[in-house]
Formats: sequence, structure tokens, C-alpha cells
Amino acid sequence: MPIINFHLVEGLSTPAQDERLLLGACRLYAQVLDAPMDRVRAFITSHRPSQMAVAGDLVAHNGLHAPWFDFIVLDGRPLVQRQHLLRGFTDLIVDVLGVRRELVRGCCRRVQPEDWAIGGEPASVLRKDEVDARARAAASGAA
Repeated sequence: MPIINFHLVEGLSTPAQDERLLLGACRLYAQVLDAPMDRVRAFITSHRPSQMAVAGDLVAHNGLHAPWFDFIVLDGRPLVQRQHLLRGFTDLIVDVLGVRRELVRGCCRRVQPEDWAIGGEPASVLRKDEVDARARAAASGAA
């Protein structure tokens, strides 16, 4: 389930930076969520400088590289994990791309397990034991 998508300006990162960003994001996700690596997905969506505006002007004119990211977790993940990922993905972007921290934005999207499919089956069915364990931990205050 762990999916991250980085939105970057086309031409403002190298293929080596893109690789470091994607692989670093996979490692961070797996570590923070204690998830098997085979469940993790990482993407980069590139936007042309003429089709992205930052600070009220096209990036083609002001050259501001202001990446944003969004990631998905199944609902029930503890706040501490979600915030760790928000900080971690931001740190990764700043470190790998050398962009100004204050220009980076990010969003965590929580999805109900019954609304997420894995091979066409709801996660509420396929990951029932994991989802139930997180719910019990949250109810007991251990999360």
C-alpha cells in the first residue's frame, strides 16, 4: 500500500538525483511503516516549467523549484508515523535536490482499507489481521 508521488519540475533534477529520491523514499517508507519492501511504490511526476506556477509566477520565469509530494497510507496508521514520513520525505527532497526547505510541500492521504484494492481485492480483506492489530493498538493507546 505505501505509495509516494513526488511532483517535480522537469529538467531541474538529474537522473541520478531522481534515482536517489525514489530509492531513498522506498527505504524510508519501509522503515517507518515496518512494511515489506515489495509493497512500496515510489513515483515522480514531472511538470513542465511552463505548466507550474510558484509564488504567483510560472517556474519558467522565476526558476523556483518548489517540489510537492503526496503519499498514501491505510487509515489507522499512528500520527507519529505519518508525521515522521512528512518530515522524512521533506528532508530527502532537500538533501537530494538541494531545494529550499520552505518551498517544499507535502500531504498524507489516509485511505480506508475497504477503499483500497490489492490485486482487485479490498485491503480490509487481504490485510485484515494487520488492520485489526493497528485498530487494537490505537484503542489501547499503544499506537
